This record gives sequence, C-alpha cells and structure tokens, in this order.
Amino acid sequence: MAAAAVAALVSSTEQEPDRCGSEEENRGVEAGDGGQQPAGPAAPGCSRLSKLPLARIKALMKSDPDVSLASQESVFIIAKATELFVEMIAKDALVYAQQGKRKTLQRKDLDNAIEAIDEFAFLEGTLD
Repeated sequence: MAAAAVAALVSSTEQEPDRCGSEEENRGVEAGDGGQQPAGPAAPGCSRLSKLPLARIKALMKSDPDVSLASQESVFIIAKATELFVEMIAKDALVYAQQGKRKTLQRKDLDNAIEAIDEFAFLEGTLD
C-alpha cells in the first residue's frame, strides 16, 4: 500500500512543473491571446508550492502534545521536507524496481532501498 502511494506521488511530481513561468512569460501569454488567460496562482499549468495538504500536516503537528502552536511557515517547511523525503526514497526504490524490469514500485523495492542506503537506517523495520 505504501509503495503505491509513493509511486503515485513520484509520478505526479515528475509530471508537474515545480514553478510557474516567469512574469515575462505570463505577460507574453497574455499579449498573445488578447489577455484572455488568467495569470498568477490560478493560472492553468501552475502548481501549488506544496503538493501535500497543509491543513492535514498542521493537524498532525498539533497532535503532538509538545506542540501548541504551529506557524504557517513551519507547516510549509515540514510539508516541503516531507515531499523531498518521499521523492528521495521513491527514486532510490525505483532503481530496484528497474533492476527487476518493472515500472511499478513494490514494498520489496522500498525495503531494499531502506536496507541499502545508510540515510534510511532509521526506517528499518517500520514497514513490517
């Protein structure tokens, strides 16, 4: 189950750009079509800054009894760190899937990545 979630996140991350076009590009698009296409955060093709739901992350952070307040900046940083972590472990697991001539990540790929890479040593035994 976790492998499927990681695979879905990685495929959506690879398909979406990290940022919208520059201000000049947005102006060029507006000038080219008579200004009919909206520019800014609501423009199609622009991705959000965080792909994870910030409200859910904030709720998880506040579920810790030691956390009483969580600023929007801290919630955003935790979200980005989580995205980068999931992307990193998924890419490492993908190497093992490709060695098995598969395109879909499986739990054994995550297990292999966790066992092989020292940075993931703290995760050993968590998928059991």
